[in-house]
Formats: sequence, structure tokens, C-alpha cells
Amino acid sequence: MTDSQYFERIDPGQNMARFYALWTQPTLFGEVSLIRNWGRIGTRGRQLAEAFGDEAAAARALARMAERKRRRGYRAPVRVEAPIRSVP
Repeated sequence: MTDSQYFERIDPGQNMARFYALWTQPTLFGEVSLIRNWGRIGTRGRQLAEAFGDEAAAARALARMAERKRRRGYRAPVRVEAPIRSVP
């Protein structure tokens, strides 16, 4: 099972536009990795993988890291989709 979370922190007054993505994925060796990807919005950013012995441990680490980011002001982005208009 793959679990994922994505956050953004945007503050135009500080010229800040950051993202933070977290997800889990199985490894080839039977472990589960927590992948963290962060950086400025519009860039590839940096990435770090941390291996855990089981899925429960990786899920706890993901939840702990997500809560830490929420406390620092990161929020899930609000996406507004424009209605599709047909061309006459």
C-alpha cells in the first residue's frame, strides 16, 4: 500500500513558495521506504529515502513528519478547477 501527502507553504510577503511531499513505497528487499521530497515550488527539489522494517513503522513516521510540517505552516493546496466550456 502506498500512502502519500503533499503540502505547500506560500507567503508572498517573504517571497516563500515551498512544497513538501511524503509517500511510502515498498523496497526490493521487503522493507518499506518513506520518501520525502521538498523544495521551492516549480523546482525538482531535494529527495531523501528512509527505510523501515514494516509498513506500520513507515506510516507512523509519515504521520509524525506530516504533523511537524502542519505545525510549521504547511497546508494541503486548495485546487480550484475551472468549468469546461464548449467552443461553439
